[in-house]
Amino acid sequence: MEAFRQVAAGKKPLQRAYVAFMLWFVGRAIQAAARVDDEIAAEFEALPPGFAFSLVVLPSGPSLVIGKDADGCVRYLGKSPGSRKLDLEMKIKSIEAAMLMFTFRESTAAATARNRLIVDGDIPAACAVVRILDAVEVYLLVKPIARLAVKRYPSWPLSRILIGRPLIYLRAVLGI
Repeated sequence: MEAFRQVAAGKKPLQRAYVAFMLWFVGRAIQAAARVDDEIAAEFEALPPGFAFSLVVLPSGPSLVIGKDADGCVRYLGKSPGSRKLDLEMKIKSIEAAMLMFTFRESTAAATARNRLIVDGDIPAACAVVRILDAVEVYLLVKPIARLAVKRYPSWPLSRILIGRPLIYLRAVLGI
């Protein structure tokens, strides 16, 4: 009888680094977009005070945490919530599924439909977060790529994108 050598799964460091960078930048862009765009601000305003959510890649992948202060200010909290209680956890099942989402080959809606995204928390809040993520992707990406990343590309006025996009990029890069 032949003995088999146990092979451990690879860590995929390049994919993890790419997804970690994307989560970091998207987190900062969400914080920036909440200050620049009125619709995104209204989505956050509808969420309860102190609301916090995370987007995590399973099993132990990179993550982002966004929280809303008691005064309604949206902040990117980094990789971990610290002592803060999360109201909503969105978990991507694997690094491969995260790569599909963050290389914009699959939209958030398609990832949910294909059972690659797990939501632990309030469903209406999760829908609001997905709408926020879609709006941020529209701001961050050029139209041909954004069409792949969102379920339905919005019919925003051109001025909204031309004014909002540079402001969101600037605020995301500077962290303000």
